Amino acid sequence: MDVIAVGVPPKRRTAFLAAAAAVFVGVGLLGAYRYVNDYWTYRGFGKPEDPAFVRARGTTVRLEVASPALGGRHQPVDVYLPPGYTLHPRRRYPVLYLLHGEPGRPGAFLSTVRMGVVEDTLVTLGRARPLILVMPFGSTGTFTDEEWANGVRPHQGWATFVARDLVRAIDRRFRTIRRGAGRAIGGLSEGGYGAINIALHHPGEFRVVESWSGYELADPLPSIFGKNKELLRANTPMDTLPAKAHVLRRLHTYFWLYTGRKDDHFLSQNEAFAALLAREHIPHRFFILRGGHNWALWRGSAWRAYLVASRHLVT
Repeated sequence: MDVIAVGVPPKRRTAFLAAAAAVFVGVGLLGAYRYVNDYWTYRGFGKPEDPAFVRARGTTVRLEVASPALGGRHQPVDVYLPPGYTLHPRRRYPVLYLLHGEPGRPGAFLSTVRMGVVEDTLVTLGRARPLILVMPFGSTGTFTDEEWANGVRPHQGWATFVARDLVRAIDRRFRTIRRGAGRAIGGLSEGGYGAINIALHHPGEFRVVESWSGYELADPLPSIFGKNKELLRANTPMDTLPAKAHVLRRLHTYFWLYTGRKDDHFLSQNEAFAALLAREHIPHRFFILRGGHNWALWRGSAWRAYLVASRHLVT
């Protein structure tokens, strides 16, 4: 449809049409930006909201943790405090540490996976105990891959950052259960690999280890492991598990892992690792779900992951 400014001089009419076109383009660009931003934030799902019957909700806290393992670098960390945290000043809580994939960001556990909604709902229904959720940022940039591993270069101690610097900082600041029996670590995709690898390097630091579509063969990235084959092998859970098995059994460490039936990259690795856990008599559960390597799988299984941590950690 043509826009005609009746009775307006030609020059002003041109200016009017230009302004109208600019507004139209601006509104279109704003709409496009909002669509892309919402899709990146929620991955095509709706904004997470608690069910109407939930009255007590958790709260999100953003902090920065200075890490000696990273050369003093300050890493952002999202913490979800459970419903009722401020109302029970003497109560201490188990902690579930959650590691993102690549490319990734910690906020996806709340915005896309909906772990906050899962916690609020399960606690309200009395099906699970409240946990503190800790979601660190495991890189120097959204698209920078660090694998949650201690790399070959100085100040690249990402595993040490999580197991030592982050755990100590969380224990100092919040009312946690300050021992391994009160901690779980898990993650999706690369975060699942990181959770397993960190737990094997720091046995006793975490009672529960969860891998959501993770992997157990280290990705031989030169930017992380260089050409050091020993370092690569030391960060390959399939190779390092047998030497740690007796300690893991003594500490009653529990492994919980799943993958999608259509996950062509990591299904066979998870099957082999589950068989290795069975041979080493390490308590675990492995199962295969319908689906692939995607957010729908992780979002749909978030309640299972929460229940596992809640049921296996001490209070």
